[in-house]
Amino acid sequence: MAKKQNFSGTGVAIITPFRKDGSIDFKALEKLIEHLVKGKVEYIVALGTTGETATLSKEEKAAVTEHILDVVDGRLPVVLGIGGNNTSEIVHCIEQTDLSRIEAILSVSPYYNKPSQEGIYQHYKAIADASPLPIIIYNVPSRTSSNISAETTLRLANDFENIVGVKEASGNFGQIMRIIKYKPKDFFVISGDDLVTLPMVAAGADGVISVIANAFPKDFSEMTRLALKGNFVEARKLHYKLTDITDLLFADGSPGGVKAALEIMGISINSLRLPLVPVNKRIYGLLQEEIKKYK
Repeated sequence: MAKKQNFSGTGVAIITPFRKDGSIDFKALEKLIEHLVKGKVEYIVALGTTGETATLSKEEKAAVTEHILDVVDGRLPVVLGIGGNNTSEIVHCIEQTDLSRIEAILSVSPYYNKPSQEGIYQHYKAIADASPLPIIIYNVPSRTSSNISAETTLRLANDFENIVGVKEASGNFGQIMRIIKYKPKDFFVISGDDLVTLPMVAAGADGVISVIANAFPKDFSEMTRLALKGNFVEARKLHYKLTDITDLLFADGSPGGVKAALEIMGISINSLRLPLVPVNKRIYGLLQEEIKKYK
């Protein structure tokens, strides 16, 4: 049953809009969701890294999730981020969370602890045993200081029916292609890096969980769909239309870049919670220039 879920195409790691005082801006969040629905993305990922989830209280996480689900109202699947470096706490969170309107759980590999590959395997085994939903594992060594090897990903994919995919942000194409080559047929390989989504799809990946699609959902999701259909001529046009902006969005930290873009576009204000701060004036100015000439 878990394997019948479809996570191909473009998922959006949605930001959490804040007001100037740091409180959550639920009206801006609603405006952003409508922007994503209109942009025809395939699904939304709530409480990911891009959502500054590490700065949200337990109550705020619940409120953000509930608001996203209410506004989406079944129009798009919603994937919920539940991850961390305390395995028992993640299991407890899964058991205590109302998952009735959630399609899957995205769970980042443990950070800071730097577990061995066996530790990573046992971590996800505990999550898989506890979860009633499909699980997408998330490999992002630049943030966790710990890589999930291809062998560990494939072991998890083969051993647990409800581990249905991996969001791969290692940047290691040798590793990614090994996963694609040897994975079970119905296991999803999802790009965790906007800039390499096109080449990853060309290599056999199934799509992306995107940051830039917060701001440019229509073009980015269409680029991904075209690539998945094998129309790389048209997909490349949209890919290169977006590359300069993509570079700028990550030039001074994420999600600072995409929050700046969303402010320029009039969707939400450029407010982050410490320890994150807005992008510097030079990057903001360059983003203004790129967005002004974007068609």
